[in-house]
Amino acid sequence: MASEHTSNRRDSWRSKLHEIIFEADTPAGRRFDIILLWAIVVSVLAVILESVPYFSLNYGEVLWAVEWFFTILFTIEYIVRILSVKRPMNYIFSFFGLVDLLSILPSFLGLYFVDTSSLRVIRILRLMRIFRVLKLIGFLSQARTLRDALIASKQKIMVFLLAVTILVVVLGTVMYIIESPESGFTSIPRSIYWAIVTLTTVGYGDIAPVTALGQAVASLVMILGYAIIAVPTGIITSEIVRNDVTSSNTQSCPSCSREGHDDDAEFCKYCGEKL
Repeated sequence: MASEHTSNRRDSWRSKLHEIIFEADTPAGRRFDIILLWAIVVSVLAVILESVPYFSLNYGEVLWAVEWFFTILFTIEYIVRILSVKRPMNYIFSFFGLVDLLSILPSFLGLYFVDTSSLRVIRILRLMRIFRVLKLIGFLSQARTLRDALIASKQKIMVFLLAVTILVVVLGTVMYIIESPESGFTSIPRSIYWAIVTLTTVGYGDIAPVTALGQAVASLVMILGYAIIAVPTGIITSEIVRNDVTSSNTQSCPSCSREGHDDDAEFCKYCGEKL
């Protein structure tokens, strides 16, 4: 009886932790996500400011303290996440589990690497924390709607990208033939680079046609660029309007930690565990 009571208590606090950490539809879950989002933003901002010489020289100790405060905080959160799921290994080796680990690991690795170049790389890796925001963005129904529209239109977008690739190769080759090496079109790959820059309306200006025919083709490519930008926008917009996205919530499976279940779901559609 004592062992059964202990087991029930363990399951009770695990369920409570899981509800707070993984469930965004609950008041406690929303508060946790808001606090976590601000913690991620501030910690990333500290890493960015550390790369600025002025802040590094004048506020280095403060930034160091802020960095370690959030490192310890995220380490505790990572451990609690592992303890709050029934199958810890599923979370540890999941995409976001690896992101959580990689967001805290560089700070600890910095204790063992004294070489300046090594430290520079490790500090940059701490920006991995920004990927943790993806978990919070996933809780927004608008983000899920956009994600589903992108998935539904991926074949159309792939066909569009293939057509654009063929177009820039053709345009680059044409400009290589029309223009001379003196104007910057020294090879077909470099001419293709010009076509991409012009078609996307970036226009660096490092390569420019000098002949009348070349300028006429360039003008056509610039006008065509606006249509190119509008096509994928139209494809995705039509999918958002046309598709009636299935209603889903942010309930996370207590076993595998996967989300995206329907509102009336009783069992996880990934592992079969009761929700």
